[in-house]
This record gives sequence, structure tokens and C-alpha cells, in this order.
Amino acid sequence: MVLRTAVLSFWHVHARGYARQLSERSDCAVAAVWDESAERGREMAKQLDVPFVDKLEDVLANPDIDAVVVNAPSLLHPEIILAAAEAGKHIFTEKVLALRTADAKRILEAVERSGVKLIVSLPRLGDSRTVYAKSVIDEGLLGEVTLVRARLAHDGALPREGAPDGWLPAHFFDKTECGGGALIDLGCHPMGIVHELLGMPETVSAQFGYVTEREVEDNAVVTLLYPKGVLAVVEAGFASRYCPALLEVYGTKGCLLIGNETMLRSDLLPAASHAGWVRPDKLPPGLSSPLDQWADYVLYSKKPSITAEQGLALTQLMEAAYASAAEGRAVAPDRFGESDGR
Repeated sequence: MVLRTAVLSFWHVHARGYARQLSERSDCAVAAVWDESAERGREMAKQLDVPFVDKLEDVLANPDIDAVVVNAPSLLHPEIILAAAEAGKHIFTEKVLALRTADAKRILEAVERSGVKLIVSLPRLGDSRTVYAKSVIDEGLLGEVTLVRARLAHDGALPREGAPDGWLPAHFFDKTECGGGALIDLGCHPMGIVHELLGMPETVSAQFGYVTEREVEDNAVVTLLYPKGVLAVVEAGFASRYCPALLEVYGTKGCLLIGNETMLRSDLLPAASHAGWVRPDKLPPGLSSPLDQWADYVLYSKKPSITAEQGLALTQLMEAAYASAAEGRAVAPDRFGESDGR
């Protein structure tokens, strides 16, 4: 069987990569393109040598299309994903699943009713460093975790030669289309990691900075409060040069630092052979990319590591963070509906 997939929009910067991934698999094929921008869609369909379809409903009504990859503006996700689910198409989508928790819940209900398979693209959850961090915590090497800090930032909003307004596309700074800026784009990854490690917090507090004076934040810090005083800090930005992805986990018995290198120190390691900081020779293997997990899930019923419920939880956390920044106070994620924690 070949999974015949329609790419729905090339709005997102990762859309070309997904189309390439699908084309490189012998059991998948890009069969059509739809785009809310007809000009962009026609150009990409031409490059891929597949038909461009003007109307979304015509794509979804095509019985030869098995699945869709959604790269449209986040604002349009509920409309597009709900329509795809109701048409019986399997769905892979860029994050976030939706801008509002209520919409994300509607999507999951539609997916369950139709029996289609959905995955949100959260590649950092399968990164070998995240897998290692989770294993260190699960093995108890840090004792009781007291604080997690996760940061992801780049210089996409900063000027460079040939790109005076930065290298991100202009629509990434459109608050209506995106729902926000650095946090809802890059911040999805560290937020997802924190949720994977600690689950759903009691409260969320967010502060935003506007370094390049755009409509959306290009600098964001979110503090998450958990029971017993455990804290997590999520940082994201579009205005930081040369910033590596950082993950720090602190506990009552040890500390794990992951950046350009990985360092672990724990009172629970044998002192004779592990005095001081330990730099592991080899990290555990990372997991398959979210797109490959999705294709294997659809084609071979191979259970993915990324769940639709994680997409729901991420939307809930993002909605709480943006509410906190707007209201200037801590916000309980439960205000936007219950989630299943981890």
C-alpha cells in the first residue's frame, strides 16, 4: 500500500521538508496540493509535479487521497483538521493543534468518531537528549526533581545580510494567523518537553518581550508551578544569536545539564567510578521523526510515541500562557478544561 497524501498549505516553514520526507519513502506519495494562497500552492504543486486543487472540499472528497499534512496558519487548523477528520483522512499537523483548548477537544472528538489517525509534529520529544533526560529522571538519579529549565531560541527576527527584517517569513509575525510569536512557535518544543517530564502544572505565569518591536513576542519566559513547590521554566525567542537548545534538570540528589554537551552529577552514582561530573559516552537512540511515526502508524498500525492527547495538552498550556501574559497574573490550565496530565 502507498499512502497517498495531500499537502494542505505551504504556509509553514517546515512544509517543504515534510513533502520531501513523504517523497523519499517508497510507501508514501504526495498526490495533491491545496493552499489558502493559490499562487503559492500552484508553484509548489508544479515543483512537486502533482495537481493543485483550488478547493479544500474537493481534495477531501477525493477517494484516492488517504491522508493530509496540514501546514496552514494555526488560526485555520480547527476548520481544516475537522473537515479532514470528517472526510475520513488521516492527519499529520504542524504544531499547535489549535489555538484554543475547546477547538483542540473538538478535533480529538472528531478524530475518535471517524477512526482516523492524528499526530502533531513534536520532534523534540523524540530527540536522544530528551529520551536520556527522561531515563535519568525515571531511574531516580536526580532524587526528587525540583526544577526544570528548557530553552529554545534563534535569531529569526534579527537582521542579517540579505534579510533586513530577519530570515523568518513575515507571516510568522502575524498575530491573527499565528496566535502569537516565539512562544507558540519555538516555545512549543520546550513546553512539550517540560510536559513530558513533569506533566500538567497547577499554574502558568508568562512574560513577553518585544525586542524587535513586532506585533508578536520575540522573547518569552514562562514559569510553571507544580505541587510541592516544583518549578519549570520555559524560554523561547526569535532574537537570540548562537543559542543552543538547553535543558537543565535539578533535583535533591543530582543535576543534569544538556546543551552543546551533556553533563550529569548525582549522589546516587558510585563515587569510586563516577566522581564529579559524568559525560555519557553515548546517548540512547532518538525516536523516528514525527512524520515517519505517523506514516508507520497509518500504514502498519505501529504505535507512535507522540499521542493526540499531547497535542491537546500543549494547546492547553499555550492558551494558559497567553492568558497569563495578557492578564498579568498566574493562570491555572484547568481553566481551559481538564487534560490527562502526561
